[in-house]
This record gives sequence, structure tokens and C-alpha cells, in this order.
Amino acid sequence: MMVVAYQGEPGSNSATAARALYPESRGLACTSFEQALDAVTLGTAEVAVIPVDNSAAGRVADVHHLLPETGLFIVAEYFLAIRFDLMAVPGTSLDQVECVRSHVHALGQCRKVLREGGWRTLISDDTAGAAREVAELGDPRHAALAPPAAARLYGLDVLRPAVEDDPDNTTRFVVLSRDASLSPSTDDPTMTSLFFCVRNIPSALYKALGGFASSAVNLTKIESYQLGAGLNPSRFYVEIEGHPDEPRVALALQELRFFSSEVRVLGVYPAHPHRLGDRVS
Repeated sequence: MMVVAYQGEPGSNSATAARALYPESRGLACTSFEQALDAVTLGTAEVAVIPVDNSAAGRVADVHHLLPETGLFIVAEYFLAIRFDLMAVPGTSLDQVECVRSHVHALGQCRKVLREGGWRTLISDDTAGAAREVAELGDPRHAALAPPAAARLYGLDVLRPAVEDDPDNTTRFVVLSRDASLSPSTDDPTMTSLFFCVRNIPSALYKALGGFASSAVNLTKIESYQLGAGLNPSRFYVEIEGHPDEPRVALALQELRFFSSEVRVLGVYPAHPHRLGDRVS
């Protein structure tokens, strides 16, 4: 049976994404992103399903820094609608709740209900882990903000469903594998993820990205980060629409390489249908 690694506990959003992508697989819960990626590198798991950004909270810290260093390749993407329920041990009423536990991002994405309740908060390592903690405590004064699956898994009652501030709250996940498994060039929408480091010359970034503009290649994401004490040129993680075999994309990458000291394609994969939603509407 295929093994899929993810960060978090059973019942978490990452576990839900892994199950949606690979319903016949066995999930491997990991305590950190590094552990999930190492599981693939070491062969313990075939792939890892990792969140990279959220529509409300922005990018997931450290993931973009880790991606180029793993030697793994992005082979797919998945968009998951994020839902948080307020849950507690069976028989609990809202009036009994004094403290709400969850991951820091979940607490930040459910500010309205927390403000209405006036509850104090405790940060947990994981949303599903917060539900497990509440179940283990058995104390009606403690509740958790967690995905609906966590309530079923840990036998908790849902006090209030769907309490996220933004009903369109969505997290994007990528699937990483040891094998590149490059998607063939077709007429279907394709995404390319790459990493590059600009040469230490004036206007290097402007010139490096100029090829995408002149070749009409759409950049959907660009993230910068610094290594060391900040004396080295910045590194960039970029996602573009298109396949490296397309002439316009190939020209843009050629110009990028000219003004960069390093360029690495991290993945070529089908665009998830979620990307086409706004265009269709």
C-alpha cells in the first residue's frame, strides 16, 4: 500500500488533503515538515503532502526555504477548503467553555468567534492535536478549533460548526516525490515551480524576470528569502503558468539563467481546477 507522509496528527487538514489525493493509501503522520520530507527522501513514504500557503494566513513559514534543499520534486498540487468547528467533550455547553485550543494559524483565522466568546486561547502544535488534547483532558472548560474530521475521530461534540472568519478560506498543498515525473506538455493548464539565485550585479532581478514579461509568461507566485547573515544574494521561489517545453516559457527560462547563478526546476505538474474558478466565473 502506498504511504503518504504529512505534517500533523490524524484528523488534521493535511491528513484530509492526503486522503483526498490518495484515498487508498496509508497516511504517515509526522511531527514536522522536515520529518515528512525526510520520510520521502529515506524511502519510508512514496510522497509527502505539504501545505505551502493559505488564502487568509499567507505562506506557510519555512516551507519555501525547505523545498530547494530536499532534492525532492513537486508532482501535483491540491486546494483544500478549510473548515474549523468549535468542539468539546460530549455534553459540554458553550457557557462552560473558558479556554480554546488550536494551532496559531487556526486561532488567527477564527478571531470573530473567539472575540464573541471572550475565551482565552492556548496554542497547540496542530489543529487535530488540539482536539486530541481536549478529548484526553475530558474537561468541559476546554474546547478546540479543529477540522470536522477531528470531532469524529476523537469523539467530540461540535458546539459551533464552520466558525472560520472567511468562508472562502483555502489552503494550497503540494505533493513531493523523489522522482521528477515531469508532466508532459499538453494543451491542459500546467504549472512550473522553480528556484533561482540572482547574480550579484545591479538590476539582476529586474533583468532575470524580464524574460517572463516579454514572453507573456504569467508569474503566479514569487517568494524571496535570505540565507546566512544577509550578505549573500537573495534566493527566489517562483511559480509560473506553462510548461518548460513551450517555446515562450523556454525563452523566459533562458533569459532567467543568463542573469542567475543558479536555476533549478522543482516541478512541472497539472494545474489544479481550483485555479480556473475565477476565470470560469
